[in-house]
Amino acid sequence: MLDEPGFQRWDGRGALGYLTLAAICDAQLDDRPSHARVVVAHDCFPTGMLGHYVRRLAAGGLLAVLTSTSPPRLGHPAGGPKLASTSPLAFGIPSSDGRPVVSDVSMGRVTYGDVLAGKASENELVPFGAEHAYKAFALALALQLLVDSLVVDGYGAVLVVAKPEGDPVPALRGRVPGMRLPGDA
Repeated sequence: MLDEPGFQRWDGRGALGYLTLAAICDAQLDDRPSHARVVVAHDCFPTGMLGHYVRRLAAGGLLAVLTSTSPPRLGHPAGGPKLASTSPLAFGIPSSDGRPVVSDVSMGRVTYGDVLAGKASENELVPFGAEHAYKAFALALALQLLVDSLVVDGYGAVLVVAKPEGDPVPALRGRVPGMRLPGDA
């Protein structure tokens, strides 16, 4: 592992991404960044539901943003070859009220997990957004290239973890009392 102030590079050595990301979360909670840290997880796949990891970090008081790659599964909305993974993107925002806001989205209309479970077909695995699918595709491609730029080869993940300076969640909940927010049970 490369460990510098503000940056870590973990080599998963072909391990399951689930295990690599779990170890990375443990390490971030044990050795918190003084301000922020970018963590690159190289050579690990699959990573599964990214919301699980950002929730763990947010529950531990850290702000987290996480994305990962997989084999190409999304093509351009106009057709053609598969160019990007479903490029999940997850955010975990801690809160002093103990109820972090957690958002975990895939850029696909369905997830690859849905395909594997037989709940959807590969043909349904297209960028979400119907006539606006180009927006999800653009984000998927940008996230794919971000991870590829840092991982270099193979599959992996990029995590940004930070010590929050403020706590906006209670004020947000106060503006929408009783409304379910992303990540609420």
